[in-house]
Amino acid sequence: MIGQDFHNHTTFCDGHADPETMVKTAIQRGITRLGLLIHSYTFFDESYCASKDAPAKFQVAIAALKEKYRGQIELYCGVEQDYYSAEPTDGFDYVIGSVHYLHRGDEYPPIDDSREHTLAIVRDYYGGDWYSYAEDYFRTAADVAEKIRPNIIGHFDLVAKYNGEGDLFDESHPRYVAAWQAAADRLLTYGIPFEINLGGMLRAGRHEPYPTPAIQRYLAAHGARVLLSGDCHTAEALGVGFEEWEKAAVDAGFRPEQWVELRF
Repeated sequence: MIGQDFHNHTTFCDGHADPETMVKTAIQRGITRLGLLIHSYTFFDESYCASKDAPAKFQVAIAALKEKYRGQIELYCGVEQDYYSAEPTDGFDYVIGSVHYLHRGDEYPPIDDSREHTLAIVRDYYGGDWYSYAEDYFRTAADVAEKIRPNIIGHFDLVAKYNGEGDLFDESHPRYVAAWQAAADRLLTYGIPFEINLGGMLRAGRHEPYPTPAIQRYLAAHGARVLLSGDCHTAEALGVGFEEWEKAAVDAGFRPEQWVELRF
C-alpha cells in the first residue's frame, strides 16, 4: 500500500486535476497521507506557477477538503518554493525547496522547460559546456536548505531532466560527479529529507527518478533521509511506480530508518 505522497500539483498552478479529484483518487488508491502543493509565484516567469494571489485561495480550498474527507485521508497543504521566488511561505503545512531556474545577469533561464530550450541555454549562457551548466545548477541547489529552510529537498538532480538517454553529457564525468557530491554534502548537514521524485518518468520520458540510482547510493551511504514523491500533475499518475522504485531505493542501500513518514 502507498502510505504517502507529498508532491502533487493541481489546477491552482500547472496541474491538470482539481484538488478534490486528486483527493478522491488518492483515497481510491490507498494513499493515506496526501500533500497537494502550488508552485510559488515567480515574477520573472508566470507560465507554470500559481498566481500571486493564489496561496490564500488554495489554503482555503485545502482546508475545506481536509474537513470534508476527515477520517478517510490525512491531507496537507504545501508550497513548492523555487529558489528564486520571493514569496512568503506562511500558512502552508510544509515546504518543498526546489531549483527550477538559474540566474544569469538579468535573466532566469529555466532548467526544465523543454529539451530544445535547454540546448539553447547551454549554448547561449555556457558556451556549450554542459558541465559548467551543471556546476551552476548544483551550486544553487546546495543553498536550498539555507535559503528556503524547506521540509523536503525537491528533485535534486533536475538539471539532468533531458539527459535520460545520456546523449547530452556524461553523468559519470568527474566534473558532474564533483558538482552533485559537493551539493549533496552540504545539504546532508541539514538533515532535511530528499525526495525520490518519479515525475520525470511520468512526464519527460526519463527511465530513472530524481535522483538517479548512482546518486541514491551516495545519499544512502551518507545517511540521507528519503521519501518517494510522484510529482503528479494528473490524478491518473497518483501512486504509479511507487512499489518498483521503493524496491530500487532499498537496493541502492536505504535502510528502514532512513525512510521518512511525514506528518505536520
